[in-house]
Parts: sequence; C-alpha cells; structure tokens
Amino acid sequence: MSHFGYGMMASDPHPMIAEAWDDLRRALVYFRGQPVGTIAALDSSDEKLNYDQVFVRNFVPSALAFLMNGEPEVVKNFLLKTIRLQGWGKKIDRFQLGEGVMPASFKVLLHDPVRNTETLMADFGETAIGRVAPVDSGFWWIILLRAYTKSTGDTSLADKPECQKGIHLILSLCLSEGFDTFPTLLCADGCSMIDRRMGVYGYPIEIQALFFMALRCAMLLLKHDGLGKELIERIVKRQHALSYHMRNYFWLDLNQLNDIYRYKTEEYSHTAVNKFNVMPDSLPDWVMDFMPLHGGYFIGNIGRSHMDFRWFCLGNCIAILSSLATQEQSSAIMDLICYPAIENHEWRIVTGCDPKNTRWSYHNGGSWPVLLWLVTAACIKTRRPQIARRAIELAETRLSKDGWPEYYDGKQGRYIGKQARKHQTWSVAGYLVAKMLLEDPSHLGMIAIKEDKLFKPVLRRSSSWTA
Repeated sequence: MSHFGYGMMASDPHPMIAEAWDDLRRALVYFRGQPVGTIAALDSSDEKLNYDQVFVRNFVPSALAFLMNGEPEVVKNFLLKTIRLQGWGKKIDRFQLGEGVMPASFKVLLHDPVRNTETLMADFGETAIGRVAPVDSGFWWIILLRAYTKSTGDTSLADKPECQKGIHLILSLCLSEGFDTFPTLLCADGCSMIDRRMGVYGYPIEIQALFFMALRCAMLLLKHDGLGKELIERIVKRQHALSYHMRNYFWLDLNQLNDIYRYKTEEYSHTAVNKFNVMPDSLPDWVMDFMPLHGGYFIGNIGRSHMDFRWFCLGNCIAILSSLATQEQSSAIMDLICYPAIENHEWRIVTGCDPKNTRWSYHNGGSWPVLLWLVTAACIKTRRPQIARRAIELAETRLSKDGWPEYYDGKQGRYIGKQARKHQTWSVAGYLVAKMLLEDPSHLGMIAIKEDKLFKPVLRRSSSWTA
C-alpha cells in the first residue's frame, strides 16, 4: 500500500499532502511503545489546556486517514485501549456514571522515568468545561470499529469478548426505557462536539444521527448469540421508531415551513396536527427568507413547544451517510448547505454570554475544516463530487498557509478563529480523508451504510404532520 503522505497519490500529488501526513504522524501518541491515538493539536502555545490529550471524537478522522492509507495498527490499539477504559470506575462528585459511558479523552502519564512505567488517565467529563459526560464518544467508538472491520476485513477484533461487551454496554445505556415518549435520545448541552452551552439540550440532531448510525453499525458487528440476539431485537425496534420520528418531525422544507406557519395550537388527542404544540409566532424571522424553493434539512432540535431551526452540518452529513435521510432528503440537504448564527440578545441568553461563541465564531456559525471529510463523504454518496472538489480547492488556498487552524470566524470564514489552536490534528486529518475519498471513492464503504429497505417509509403528505 502506497503512503499518500509522501506525495504518491496517483492523480493529485498536492504539496499539502506530504505536510499534512507529517503533522498527523507527529501527533501520534505512544503507550508502552505502541501508537494509541493522536493528540488534539500540535499547537506550540504555552496554554495547552487539554489539547495534548487523545479525544475519542477527534481521533475519528485521524483513524480514517490511517485506515485508508493501509495502516490499521493505531486504530486497533485505540479501539482496544478505549474499551478497556470504559470499564474504569466513573464517579463525578460522588455520583456514579452509567456503566456504558465512554471517555471523552485520555492521556499517557509517565510515573517512573527510570523504569519507564506508563499509565493511561481517562476523562469522563469530570475535568471538562461544564462537567458534562460525552454522549457521542460511545457512538463514535462503534462507528470506528465498523470502519476498521470494513476496511481490513478482520472480524476478530469486533468478535473479542471485550468489544462485544463494550457494544452491549453502550447501547444498553441508550436503549433503556423510561419516561420519555420519543425514540430520540435526551441529551444535555455540551455532550457532543458542541461542548459548550449552545442551546442544543433536548434532542440535538448530531446525537440522533450518530445514535442511528451506531445502531446500524452495531447490527453488523454483534454476534447472534444469546445476549447479542436480544440486543439486536431491541435495536431493530428502536431503528424503526427513530427513523420514522426523524424523517417526519425533524425534516424541514418549504412545504413543511408553510405548514408550521399556519399551525393551530392547543390541540389534543391523536388527531392533533401540531403534535409538539409549537407556536407559529416562535418562528425566527431569518428562517422565512432562508428556506429556498428546493432543498431541505434536518433541523437542530425539536421538543415541547420548541423547534431549533439552525442547520448543523455534522448531523445532516451523518444523516446522509447512515441513510437516516432518504435518497430524496439527502439530495435536498445537498441543495442547502449553509448555517445561520445566533446574534444580539438571543446570543446572550442561549450561550450564557460565552465570549468564545460570539456571532460567526466557534460553534456559533464558525467554519470548521474538520467537517471537510464529512461534506466530501456526503457529496460522494449523493453523487455531487463537484461540491466537494470546490470545498477542497478553497481549503487548499488557506489551511497550510494559516497553520491548519481549528476553526475560522466570519460569515465567509475569512478570519482565523480568535481562540483557534494551530496545527489542529483533525483539521489536518479531515483534509487528508477528503482527498483520499475523492481519489478513491470506494473508501466510502467504511463510513457509509446503504439504505435499508425495511426502514424506507411511505413519506407523509407534505400538507400535514399526521402519521
């Protein structure tokens, strides 16, 4: 297998490729002589914070880059180390977390420099901003295990008892029944890539799409033994309910928007059209002008008297890759790729006056290079590679020159983020994965799942939200 890091891509030996591979390899973290992940950033500033740790979500594009380049060892080591960390005692202020919770990150500690004894220290949210455990880590772990299996053809890793148990614990935690009447997963603010207060508590699209993707991956990884068979039955039921709920209630296009605009409120019984009692007056002004004649997307969130109309890239791209979105919806999403920002008084309320999330910055409308791989994968799956090519060409005019920053600010992404770390590893890896996907679209198979005909519903009438 040729190493793309040394400029050997068949048709496009761009000089940035070798530089990116050099950065990615320098970011590797070793534990007892074995590579186990990549640190979040190679930033040389004194204030490293936790960017010198291996984050589960951050490592995913790095892992995909290594898999696509025929280097699965670090991915296998990472999967095994993190699943063993899952078994650690997880207490925050004397409160025990669920058994299936996966770490947000870990780092290698050197206890005895003479004997060279090393240990891993995991963070389950106890040192994170806001003290929130990561809901998405477990989903990313399952998705990455499936990518490893698909890429290498090696099923022995997924078949290991610790990996099977890990899948069981993660999904048992998420499939548990309680008071909620929705098949979506209830989440707190800060439990995902948006790791600060941004008003995404409830049922954020990112978590629901990752949840669906993880369920589909687990179906392909679980053994059909006693415990596995029982869990598969629960997964099938949840997938049916979740796909129906998301495709019907989270989907927004011009027809849907017009229906909401004309909603009646205070409706009761099973015949209610406005099932969530959403007040038409709560529609933000921008969404009326934002929605084109053609195109649509999965909105950010929905709950009781609450619809978050923001467009979130990761959630919509994962919806396409997992086939949570139908083919028609996937095509509509690609017709509408943009993002509004929260401004003025609403910004103060929603973010808690977080200075990092001012308008068109960071999570509030900032531009993130890491999303390049997700957009590229979604483009290939929807047969729109020209969109990805334009995005990559634009990135190549800036990323290397700007030092591979974590994010950009401004409506057009013209400014390096005011608190962005340089040489952000997932910015580097996201570019490499995007390039390799375009070079060899067959790589898409490890990160995309075809539509399951069992989940293909007869879509509802556009004139109402009735079942």
